[in-house]
Amino acid sequence: MSSEALSPRPRLLRWLFLTAGMLSVTLGFVGIFVPILPTTPFLLLAAACFLRSSDRLYHWLMFHRVFGPYLRNYRKHRALSLRVKVITTIGIWASIGYAVLFAVESIALRIALLLVACAVNAHVLRLKPF
Repeated sequence: MSSEALSPRPRLLRWLFLTAGMLSVTLGFVGIFVPILPTTPFLLLAAACFLRSSDRLYHWLMFHRVFGPYLRNYRKHRALSLRVKVITTIGIWASIGYAVLFAVESIALRIALLLVACAVNAHVLRLKPF
């Protein structure tokens, strides 16, 4: 019997990847409704974590009715549908615009929010449409 089979490390790593994957799916889901929270990176992270921890959850995520096509197209083609690009762009600027104009008083925080919005929007717009 190898020393690795006796070690709790593989089980601990599996549990950590599983936990990180579940947290990432949750944040990705919230990101659908909160434009400043990016959905795609969290779902890609969840897929990577599930790939290392649970075949069942990886398969569930990659073939999910809503998330599956989105993830598969992003991974295969680095592309988003035109509809997703438009919704994302409108959502980002609506939420950041509201925050900058009405919710945040700090100039530094306003600038930071605008920079984040510009960076996220630039990334979204650079992706190929399909």
